[in-house]
Formats: sequence, structure tokens, C-alpha cells
Amino acid sequence: MVPSPCVQDPKSDPQYIQFKCLPPGGPLNRWSHNITREHDYPGAQGMLYGAGVPDEETMKNAPHVGIATVWWEGNAVRRLTMIVLDFGKIVKRAVEKQKMLGWQYNAVGVSDAITMGGEGMRYSLQTRDLIADSIETVTCAQHHDANIAIPGCDKNMPGVVMAAARHNRPFIMIYGGSIRKGYSQLLERDINITTCYEAAGAMTYGRLEAKTNPGAEGRSSNDVMKDIERHACPGAGACGGMFTANTMATAIESMGLTLPGSSSYPALSPEKARECERAAEMIKTTMEKDIRPRDLITRESFENALTITMILGGSTNGVLHFLAMANTAEVPLTLEDVDRVSNKTPFLADLAPSGKYLMEDLYKIGGTPSVLKMLIAAGLINGNIPTVTGRTLAENVADWPSLPPNQKIIRPLSNPIKETGHLRILRGNFAPEGAVAKITGKEGLSFTGKARIFNKEHELDEALSQGKIPRDENLVLIVRYEGPKGGPGMPEQLRASAAIMGAGLKNIALVTDGRYSGASHGFIVGHVCPEAAVGGPIALVEEGDTILIDAVKNRIDITNVSDAELAERRKAWKAPTPKVRRGALAKYARLVGDASHGAVTDQWDL
Repeated sequence: MVPSPCVQDPKSDPQYIQFKCLPPGGPLNRWSHNITREHDYPGAQGMLYGAGVPDEETMKNAPHVGIATVWWEGNAVRRLTMIVLDFGKIVKRAVEKQKMLGWQYNAVGVSDAITMGGEGMRYSLQTRDLIADSIETVTCAQHHDANIAIPGCDKNMPGVVMAAARHNRPFIMIYGGSIRKGYSQLLERDINITTCYEAAGAMTYGRLEAKTNPGAEGRSSNDVMKDIERHACPGAGACGGMFTANTMATAIESMGLTLPGSSSYPALSPEKARECERAAEMIKTTMEKDIRPRDLITRESFENALTITMILGGSTNGVLHFLAMANTAEVPLTLEDVDRVSNKTPFLADLAPSGKYLMEDLYKIGGTPSVLKMLIAAGLINGNIPTVTGRTLAENVADWPSLPPNQKIIRPLSNPIKETGHLRILRGNFAPEGAVAKITGKEGLSFTGKARIFNKEHELDEALSQGKIPRDENLVLIVRYEGPKGGPGMPEQLRASAAIMGAGLKNIALVTDGRYSGASHGFIVGHVCPEAAVGGPIALVEEGDTILIDAVKNRIDITNVSDAELAERRKAWKAPTPKVRRGALAKYARLVGDASHGAVTDQWDL
């Protein structure tokens, strides 16, 4: 028998299982060759013939491309997850036209919109790592030579990128695409998923009504709510504002991990289907040129990701996910880097949740590539980074149209919404290891108020639904024991933040060791670290303490309590007994790290 020419992969991280592969520059079946050569693994070849490999020539020579679609039925935007499955079928056919074998499989997900405000939301963040685990598992175990991943929502995108950093085989991400706007006949304006949550707060505080003839037959607040629910999500696609899904999609495109335009093509656009076909050609290019994920996931590409997130007004969740992606790829990235980029980057985009427009509107004026083209010309984005196309980011967008001079979505650099970024990293005696604030400037740059304590999110939700949050004094509503370990799962709290906006409560700041949705806006601070479950200062705050939040000095402090008093409170504090002791969330709580390092589950001291 002829000895295998396979060698140890020089680009493989030694912290993972090592798979030998053919050297670059030759056949593209570099990893699958291990199980298809000669008769070393006859059982594997028997299974592959049974799975559809047509002949011996294909068995011995065709590269294997895994096509991971993050889909499931029952999503609030069910048609998105179903269309992601269809996109995978388009990719599979296109891969086969390239004389390669396409193997489609799925990773599970959770609908944040369905689970928001309930116990199911605790499962959301952990699916990011579950997706990463799933794709790493299939790619490595099945000896795939490349991976094309098609996620559709929030944490799914960092999940597929983390998987790529782990297996480090040729990779392209295709974003499932954004949803179209909804329209409410009774409000007489465009709406989106956030409108549903804000309307709930407006209804509780008597502020939800039809624009004309409110209260008439068929125009009650209840009718308005039904109208919003029915029309907020008019078709397939991820939530349409600069929420977490579009934050991650635009950032990942700026890192060079997608084809140009991926993050702004709507889900139902013809361009999205063509992108799926083109991805098969490009994955072959990455294989021929040995372009690997860790060649692209670098300090320079993360600088781009952070910059475009600040420019577009992206989600606080982006910080958590960038830290996790960098951690997985062994790229040094810290909260200090986020702070540094925020301090030098203007906030330019009038996009929801704090602004007027949605991704559908940005697409119509050129989309993400046109924005990148502008930012590269201005020296804010590094156009020299390599990408999955084999060309630089600048080369990818060079032929894209420039933003129209009369467009209103992206402000000129000379007239920003805010001169520095909206994401602020706060520290102080309340959060000595950091917290992430989303402050656009529209709500002011500092806030002082008395603490109101809620030991779980549902306690605040109940107070809001009963109209128990007053308007007559400044309050800092603190929701604790909702961090990665304490939640468990670090649930998003859009239900509360949106209800406060809908109710028109201007005297409120929200603070939590959990997360906020990308659709959340207002004076909000999340990811407080250390979290309450491990005895962080957030666990020691008492009702009525004075909290100062300063987005200029980047501080969050308990101002009326001395260090000695905090020390006494710490002595008296007892860690709560975990209520979740078995299953996925119990395992997650045991493994997960803190939010200031991305809340990853595969790193611990040995």
C-alpha cells in the first residue's frame, strides 16, 4: 500500500485534535483524503457511497464541503429559518457544479423574539456555543475540506465564526438576510419587531392609540396592539434594525469573512440567492489559495468590526460576541480595545433602534459595501485586510457605488450624531471588571438616581406591567442574578427596556449583569462584571443607594456607600443556591466564563 502523503496541518491549533492533511497547492480534498484514499477506511467509503457519492472517481478526488444551515421551524420569523434551509440547497447544488461534494447539515437555534421575557430566553446565549460545538464536531469528525455556514439571527453568526476559528479550514459565511419593514394601518407608520415590545409599555401606561380617531370602533388600544402584532414581521428575514443580527453581519463582512453585500442583501432579494451560488466559487478559491479563518480573524479585522459597529450604532451584544470570537481565535482583544475604538469613532447612522431607518433602507442606497467604501476612503476602515474572495476588502468594494450625496441614513463625518461611539465601557465600584453601556447621547451623557432592586428580570417585568414604576423621581432599575452563571444564560431584557420606552419613562436608567437586546435603547448598562452570582458589587447594592452613571468619564459608581460599608455588606452576603442543577443550562453555568471575556465555555484553568 502506498504511504499517505498527508502531513500535520501547520495552521492547526495544537489545543485541538490534530488531523493530518494533504499539503496546500495540490488536490483540494486535503482532509477527506484521509478516509477516501486506498482502502484504509472501507466502512467510511461504504457509508459515503450510500450517502450519494456517485462513483470511484468522485470518491477518490472530490473535495467535501460542509454546508451548515442554522435553521429550525417555529421561529417568529419562521420563513427566515426555512429560507436559510433553502439557501443551503442552492449552495449545495452550486458546490456540486464545481465538481465538489456538498454535505448539508443543520445547527439548532433559539428565537429571541419568541423567548424574550420568559424562561426560554435563558437558552439563547448558550446556543452560540452550541452552534460552534456542532459545526466544529461535524467539520472535524466528517473530515470536511471546507465549511460554508448560513446563519440567520443574532448569536448564530458569532457561533459559526467561532466554529471556523476552531476547525480553521476554508470557510465562508452567508448571512440569511434582513426582513422587510412592517406597516401599521392604525399607527399609520412603518413598524418592526421592536414596536411590539414598546407598544406593550405604551398600553400599560395608557399611551397606545390609533393615530386618527383613537378609541372609535375598531381603533381601540387593543385593536392597535393586534394590528402591530399582525404586521410587524411581514416576511422572511432577521430583525430589520441595527439590532444584534445586523450588527454582527455588518461587522463580519468588514472582517472579510463574507462576500461583499452579504450583510445588507434582504433575505428575499435576488442578490441573496445569487450570493449563495457565488459562494461555491469562492469557497473553491479559499481552498486553492489556502485562505483560512485565522488568516482573516486578526487584530486588524477586529478593528474594522469595532469601527463599523460604532459608526452604525450597533448592539451591546456585539462586544460580548467580538470578545468570544477573538478568544476562540487566540487574538488579543479586551474591553480596553472596545473603549479605545469608541473614543475615536463617530456615530453616524440614523438606524433603529435609536434612529429612523432600517437595513432595508440602507440596502437601497448601496448597502454595507458602499458604507465600507466611504469609510476606507476616510481612513476609518482598513481596506488592506485579506478576505474570503482572495482580494482585499478595498478591492471588494472598489466597484461598488458610492453613497448618494442626498441620502439621510449615514451622516457625513463633519456632522455626526455623536462625535464618539455610543458603546461605552464603564468601570467603578459598581463594576470593577467592566460593564457595557449603550448611550447615543439622545438620552444625555450622565444619570444619577436611586437604586430599585430586582433580583430577577420577571420582578421588573411584573412591576412595569402593573404600572408601579413612577415618573416623579430618577431611578436606576437594577436587575441582578441574570449573568452568565446566575441567570443562568445571561438573558436579554428587551421586554423591560422596550416597555419603558413605550411608556415614555424618561426618568429611568436600566442596569443589569444580564444582556439587552440589540433592539433595546435608552440609558442602559449591561454585562456588569463581576456578576451578582459570584458576589460582584451589583449583589451588594441596596434599595435606595445612589448610583451615578457617567458616559464621559466612563464610570459607574455607588456614591453614597463607603468602601468599608461595601466590605461589611460583602461579609454578610451569601451566594444563592443554584436552582438549575441538571441539563444544558446547568452544564452551561458550570462552564461559562465572565462577560468581560466573552462568556465562552471552553476555557478554564487546568
